[in-house]
This record gives sequence, structure tokens and C-alpha cells, in this order.
Amino acid sequence: MKEKLARFMAGRNGVDTLGKTSLWISMILLVVTLFTHQGWVYILALAALIYSYFRMMSRNTSKRYLENQHFLQKTYKIRSWFAGLGNKAKYQKSKAVYDREQRKIYKIFYCPSCKQKIRAPKGKGKICITCPKCKMEFVKRT
Repeated sequence: MKEKLARFMAGRNGVDTLGKTSLWISMILLVVTLFTHQGWVYILALAALIYSYFRMMSRNTSKRYLENQHFLQKTYKIRSWFAGLGNKAKYQKSKAVYDREQRKIYKIFYCPSCKQKIRAPKGKGKICITCPKCKMEFVKRT
């Protein structure tokens, strides 16, 4: 069965970003139809669903490719904003992991004068720490 589907889809466009977006729009509109019982919303949902299947089954791949590229260009700012949200969360998570690993090896101090964060190796006893920002020296036990 899988081979038959692969042979059937050979030379066809398949799923791309514009097709996925139209599928999501149709699903959202179908859910809205459940609550509003508006006929025109249902017709829009079916039109979006038919359009997405038309794109998937189309053999004119060059034209579908150009349509998808045009869609990607028009939605670049929106997609990059959402991608930035995901990267920001990933960065914050990795920073927290990095800080946790650093605390195993180093002891973290704060300068009494400028509150600069300073790390010193653990297990060295009493050491004189010089703040790199304000050059104040203070003694702490690590």
C-alpha cells in the first residue's frame, strides 16, 4: 500500500508550507463552524481544504513552487518573529543549564562596590578577588 501511494505521488507537488497553512486554516474554520453554525464559514473551510489538496495533487510543480516561494516571502516577518520566540526560550534554557554547570566548578561572588558578578574556582581557601570592572579588591573563602 505504501508503495502504491509513493508511485501515485511521484511527480506531484506534495505538502509544502502554503499547503500546510491552508490545511490549518481549514481546520480552524471547521472548529469555528462547530460553535457558530455559520454556513459561509463552513464553505470557506471546505474551499481551503480543497485548495490544499489541489496543491498536494498538482503535477505542475514549478508553478506550485513559485506560489510557495511568494507565500514564504510575504510571511517572512511573521515566521521569523515566531522562530525568534522559540530560539529565545531555547537560549534561556541553555543559559540556565550553563549556569548550573558553572556553579559545580566555580563559586560565584558579587563585588561589594559595583555588584559585578565574579566567579572564582572552588576549593582554593581564602583568596583575594579583584573586580574586573571597578578594580576593587576583597577577600573571600571559596
